[in-house]
Amino acid sequence: MGRTVEILSGKAELCRSIMGALPDWFSEPEVIEASAEAVEELPVFGYIEADVVTAMIALKPHLPDAIEIALIATRPDYHGRGAGRHLVDAAERFAHKSGARLLTVKTLAPRGRDEPQFEATRRFYDRAGFVRAEVFAKLWHEDHPCLFMVKPLIETQLSRTAL
Repeated sequence: MGRTVEILSGKAELCRSIMGALPDWFSEPEVIEASAEAVEELPVFGYIEADVVTAMIALKPHLPDAIEIALIATRPDYHGRGAGRHLVDAAERFAHKSGARLLTVKTLAPRGRDEPQFEATRRFYDRAGFVRAEVFAKLWHEDHPCLFMVKPLIETQLSRTAL
């Protein structure tokens, strides 16, 4: 069993290492480099097993009520072992502490191709309680439609409603 920790230094290197090991998801070097640069300024959590950071999540606060999962990635040898679920839990805790009411994520929308890796990603978010909210056909690129997914954070909503 692993543990989740906040990553305070070496975020860009960690990002490059994990994304670089996932060419089926992240095949464009410029995307990996832009992500590595971006995570330096974001809250990042890692999942550690046997002293190895097996997965990471970077969170982007959007004022006042949403936290976006800007990046989540797991090293290939650790897929399906629960690291992603633990990191989404950490994101929810972070969002609650921040007073956010929504957790959001953007991922590749279905585009009529045989892409089991992206279907697995969408199923992961479905199982984690995210709702498929909208497709933005050209947010990233006309060949990369963006699926915007949202997870309401119920406890935060109830506490605000009670006020």
